[in-house]
Amino acid sequence: QVQLVESGGGLVQAGGSLRLSCAASGRTFSSYAMGWFRQALGKEREFVAAISNNGGSTAHANSVKGRLTISRDNDKNTVYLQMNSLKPEDTAVYYCAASYGSTSWLKYEYDYWGQGTQVTVSS
Repeated sequence: QVQLVESGGGLVQAGGSLRLSCAASGRTFSSYAMGWFRQALGKEREFVAAISNNGGSTAHANSVKGRLTISRDNDKNTVYLQMNSLKPEDTAVYYCAASYGSTSWLKYEYDYWGQGTQVTVSS
């Protein structure tokens, strides 16, 4: 069982930056690939970024490449999403998720989800 708690969301102006954190419970964090997803109001949850269990491999959605970057610290049981050059269209609830499988952009391949943190980007 893995429990995930996101933090770091908030209100920021367009062009600004935020860093989201996702703290995981348990001693098996390094066994899980991790992902970030987001869901805007009235839209489906979409893939943002994913990272392999050892951090050696990452993937980012085309819409965020070059602006949002996923990383992890297995000693701290934490995965991060550095968000730069934010745009109003990045406004959403951001969720982190853990997968016992390999890095994936598919929601159904993730086994555990956090409660989400709101990111609002004003124009």
